[in-house]
Amino acid sequence: MKALVIGSEGNIGGPLVKHLRAGGHEVMETDLKPGWRPNYIMADINHPVDLLPVFDWQPDVVFLLSAMVSRVTCEQASGLAIDTNLGGINNVLQLTKRVGARLVFFSTSEIYGPGVNPMDEAIADPCPNNRYGLSKLLGEKLVEYEVANYGLKAVSLRPFMMYDEEETLGDHRSAMIRFATNLALGRPIEVHKGSARGWLHVSDAVRAIEAATRVERYAVVNIGHPDVRPIEQLAEMIRAELGADKALLRLVEQPGRMTPVKRPLLDRQRELLGVEPRVGLEEGVGLVCRRIRERLASGECPVFTR
Repeated sequence: MKALVIGSEGNIGGPLVKHLRAGGHEVMETDLKPGWRPNYIMADINHPVDLLPVFDWQPDVVFLLSAMVSRVTCEQASGLAIDTNLGGINNVLQLTKRVGARLVFFSTSEIYGPGVNPMDEAIADPCPNNRYGLSKLLGEKLVEYEVANYGLKAVSLRPFMMYDEEETLGDHRSAMIRFATNLALGRPIEVHKGSARGWLHVSDAVRAIEAATRVERYAVVNIGHPDVRPIEQLAEMIRAELGADKALLRLVEQPGRMTPVKRPLLDRQRELLGVEPRVGLEEGVGLVCRRIRERLASGECPVFTR
């Protein structure tokens, strides 16, 4: 299989590239980040002319991971969010059709909005409560339109809380990485009251993403871990693993436009993708905490305080 990964420099794109190559697939990578290496081209999905070389490569499958992400940044830069998550996606869809490739579109669990339990792909009219979720839902609609009217072969994936002990450190990252980094440095963390999530390790995530290429008919598929835990429990697990002071855990109210509890229905992940998560939360927390210690000891120390 010739696989084009758009968004190859991200925290999911990078591990996906490694997973695909380990499975014997040819991989072409593209992202906004400057880079000079074989089979990598810098390009922005908002400027489709720059994507022409990677589509001239004639991929069999296109993994579309590039997007404007996070509820905070999409509210702040609303124009860029809409341009990228709608216009940019449309550019990739048109190019994918022209080469007859299959598309795996990376959406988000944010499309469901609050008050949905469980989060079921069969819900006909999701109601996201932030611009990030809204733009991604509209992106899904674009994909569905191309499937229904122009024969595009595609699958849309809705990921739930993925993490990786090797992912970028910083204040913009998910709670797992922020908690571990700050507690390892002896800094306080803010823990949202009443929040709960399931956490999917990247090794399980990339198996699910690659498996989506074998789904013949269009489907929307949640990918996540069924073990949903309160965020307070996650914070305590990380604190205990690192031996940090309990006083560093500071309970706070949830910010606006946030979904308190995300509990995905994962029947399609099992039935269509054939994937059951292998890495449990206890094992995952151990992997993250051990690696964070190593990274900080080597001088990889981000400047952030939350």
